[in-house]
Amino acid sequence: MAEETVTGRAVGPWATMKDVAALAGVSLKTVSRVVNNEPTVNEDLVARVRLAATQLHYQPNMSASALRRLDGRSSTIAVLLEDLSNPFSATIYRSVEEVAISRGVVVVGGSFDEDPSRELVLTAAMSRHRVDGFIIAPASRDHGYLAREQRAGTPFVFVDRPPVNLEADSVLSDSRDGVTRATRHLLRFGHRRISFLGDLTTIYTSEERVNGFRDAMREANVTVDPRLVHLDLRTAPAAERVVGHLLDSADPPSAIFAGQNLVLMGALRAIRSRHLQHRVAIVGFDDLIMADLLEPAVTVVAQNPERIAREAATMLFRRLDGDTSPVRRVVVESQLVIRGSGEIPAPGDR
Repeated sequence: MAEETVTGRAVGPWATMKDVAALAGVSLKTVSRVVNNEPTVNEDLVARVRLAATQLHYQPNMSASALRRLDGRSSTIAVLLEDLSNPFSATIYRSVEEVAISRGVVVVGGSFDEDPSRELVLTAAMSRHRVDGFIIAPASRDHGYLAREQRAGTPFVFVDRPPVNLEADSVLSDSRDGVTRATRHLLRFGHRRISFLGDLTTIYTSEERVNGFRDAMREANVTVDPRLVHLDLRTAPAAERVVGHLLDSADPPSAIFAGQNLVLMGALRAIRSRHLQHRVAIVGFDDLIMADLLEPAVTVVAQNPERIAREAATMLFRRLDGDTSPVRRVVVESQLVIRGSGEIPAPGDR
């Protein structure tokens, strides 16, 4: 990278505090006090240092300053989620970032892809980089390995899934209750042959959602046909194949509940490719972009990732500010958004 010349002096691409001090004609300690916003510095000196920093395009080295600070803080937090390309995870990340930016904190992120070994690698890497705290949607079912880091003073807040073998704050959606309400909704429209499509059974939320479906069916004294329950679906194409087989069978379901947004996409493709969108009811868990523009528009159980993120970020920063109160668990209510696809009546009720 080419060097710049400022007031006749060559400066490399990364200006240092020494460069700022030399240009401003002050001591290195004065520059440090200005950078750290200490209130005791003379206003004229502050102005000189800031002008020199601007001329040099100086940016503080947060890693180096973390080593010098008494509290060892790095002004970074880690947000590690299922898949940052997924709309739900992306919204959580962005909403946490908004809170963090207002506090001058940088967010670094990562995706677990439902791989417990990847979780171990990423959390270890973030720990080595001395992030101040974690917001995490875990892939594993045992989080005791984080206890040592927690004892060292690093706070953890779990989102979407609760911690196991670790006492830590958490913010969850009401997955089980949300699915129970949605299944009751389908039952009210006369449906009895309802197919449930779920994510990996190793995922806490997937387990909660199929249990919510079974709760509602049991409550209504409706026997669940095991041939209509399909779990461990991870992709839209996999869900599309399963739903295609169900719809082409001799005794197809009259309604479908899709327990995850990618599964919902695959189910919709199978239904619409057979021109059954006005005959087969469908409700999904998690909203889809432009789901309200389809015909019929898609009824969903909508989570509130913005609120989940705000609650989690607030918890984390409270801990970083010294809160030592007992561990908290917040459950954020989901909403059944009625749009039309979930209100198609069963054949006998038409």
